[in-house]
Amino acid sequence: MDALQRKGIREDLVQYKLFLVQTDGSSSQQTEERLKQLAEEILAKVAQLLVQYIWQDQPFNLRYLPEKGDVPAHVGGSTHYGDNIEDEWFIVYLLQQATELFPELAARVEDSDGDFLLIEAADYLPKWLNPDTSENRVFIYRGELHILPCPSKSSSVGFSRDAVPSLAQALTLLSAHPEACQASPKIRSALKKRLQGYPEKIKSNLHRARCFTPAGVASVLARRPDLVAPAVSAFYLRDPVDLHACRDFKTFPPDTRVLTLVTFTRCLYAQLQQQQFTPDRRSGFDLPPRSHPAHKAHELGMKLAHGFEILCSKCRLPSSEPDAPVSCNPQWKSFLDSLKKNGYFRGQLEGSAFYKELFRSAEIFFKQSVAPKSSSLSAGEEVLQLLHSHPFNLQELKKLESQLPQEDSDSWLDITAQDLEQLLQERSGRIADVGSESFSSAKQKPRAEDAAENGKEAAEDTKTEEASYSLVAVSQGMKDFLNAMSSHEGAELPWACPTQPFNFDPDSMANALDRLLGHKEEELDSDDLDDDYDDEEEEVVVDETDEGSSDHVDMTGTETLDSLKRYMDQMDQELKSTNVGQSFSQTNYNAGMDNGSSHSSTGHGLATEDGGVEETEEEIQPLDIDVNLVANLLESLSSQAGLAGPASNLLQSLGIRLPPNSDPS
Repeated sequence: MDALQRKGIREDLVQYKLFLVQTDGSSSQQTEERLKQLAEEILAKVAQLLVQYIWQDQPFNLRYLPEKGDVPAHVGGSTHYGDNIEDEWFIVYLLQQATELFPELAARVEDSDGDFLLIEAADYLPKWLNPDTSENRVFIYRGELHILPCPSKSSSVGFSRDAVPSLAQALTLLSAHPEACQASPKIRSALKKRLQGYPEKIKSNLHRARCFTPAGVASVLARRPDLVAPAVSAFYLRDPVDLHACRDFKTFPPDTRVLTLVTFTRCLYAQLQQQQFTPDRRSGFDLPPRSHPAHKAHELGMKLAHGFEILCSKCRLPSSEPDAPVSCNPQWKSFLDSLKKNGYFRGQLEGSAFYKELFRSAEIFFKQSVAPKSSSLSAGEEVLQLLHSHPFNLQELKKLESQLPQEDSDSWLDITAQDLEQLLQERSGRIADVGSESFSSAKQKPRAEDAAENGKEAAEDTKTEEASYSLVAVSQGMKDFLNAMSSHEGAELPWACPTQPFNFDPDSMANALDRLLGHKEEELDSDDLDDDYDDEEEEVVVDETDEGSSDHVDMTGTETLDSLKRYMDQMDQELKSTNVGQSFSQTNYNAGMDNGSSHSSTGHGLATEDGGVEETEEEIQPLDIDVNLVANLLESLSSQAGLAGPASNLLQSLGIRLPPNSDPS
């Protein structure tokens, strides 16, 4: 199906669906009950991971969705992940775990790019698979990536590439032939590499920093650490109207500031830290000088306070009547039982401080992910409600300042040139590996007698050999690319370089040119004369036919050839007065001739009887295409000064790797 005909997904939004692979003829009511039960069990299984996770915008959630059109009944949800792409991949990890724990489920996940799982394994996908042919073919099943295949000579399982299977047909094929539908090992390993590090990656993606914030902000974050995300987003996406509320700070006065430890995600911390912002003089936020050791803590707290003030300025005061407790929700009791069965409370005694903290986190998680409709409060309303229901004690908060643990280092914000190079190599590791393998395969093994030579000479020989191979590989790679036959979909880049080095024999090349062009004494431009003659003869015939002329001049091949030679000679004479020829490297056939010969390739002239000088025709030398190609590419690379540019992009796309420029000039 054409991509324009698909239902669009808005930017920074991921949609996920979990289907029953086999319904076994169950009624719609039985299917609904089973799906709701599975959704509850999945959330209970991953609750320990989700209660400590700080989402950029919206949390992971699952709800039952009845059958609609050709989409079977399923459980699913959508999450807006904003600028934090790790939220999207964490959801993929959760779906992988869910399908592994419950083999009766198969998951589909999409964003605005479609089946974005295939992007991670783009280098290993079969040629028939593209965004137009992948619809309803990509699933996560039993913890592994599955792609419904096309029928082939070896197997008739699958759907043709032009067919778009319905979800019901796809699930039927997936349950009947799971082995045939499993993606190739390279594709699966690429996805596993992207998910590598979870669930430990959740903690490593957090950043703790000390902040001087108003006491109200410290009190709110102590009970709801996840509310730091909407506050940072409110500050990050502020506009001049939002800043009007930050002139007097009615909700979070700056004179109540205390030092507290705030937990961010790395994305949130970077958004807050990297923005340059000067507070309004009327706000009361006075920052110490930049040389002060507490300047960063004051600046972070000031920005965070602005975010919370903007949130609360957009909300009305909360109602005096508290919300109904989650215990009133009929789903809460069964969900709490699932948490206990899955060891969520970690063996803590009921009524202990840690048990109460886990219980409160479970209530928040239930409101956000299990029954999101049970709480319709915005983030600002939740902040105001916490301030009214849990008043803070300023003196107690100041006493806690001396007990704060150390903050985390933010050195990860600074990336050196070496770190950037390593990141780029990891992302394009396959091309780099191919280039390095072909580069190393061209190195000839040293002979036994060379092992005894001086180390310095051996190193110089190696450098010379590597440089020689690299230049030949450049010209040969370009020729291979230009000579390759591509399909209607465009040029196919030769990712794999030849395993054997390109061997150049100058004698054979010269002999081949002699046979092709004739003797050296003949004009070198005559190789194209036959073709030009044929084309011109056809044009003459067409012109004479169109004009209806009855006078047909019979010109022999020799006369036409002489005419074209004179024309070519005239062109050469005109070009001699320009600098066009000097911009190309030429092959000198007369370099091996006797220097005392009166016929010099420079064409200075011959003495005549009357003492004058008769100019001789300068010999036209052929162009060395390889040398000109490599010279121009190297010149372009040098002008890039190590940055990205057309020459480096072209060589990398062709799988050609050149050593860095070691010439300081």
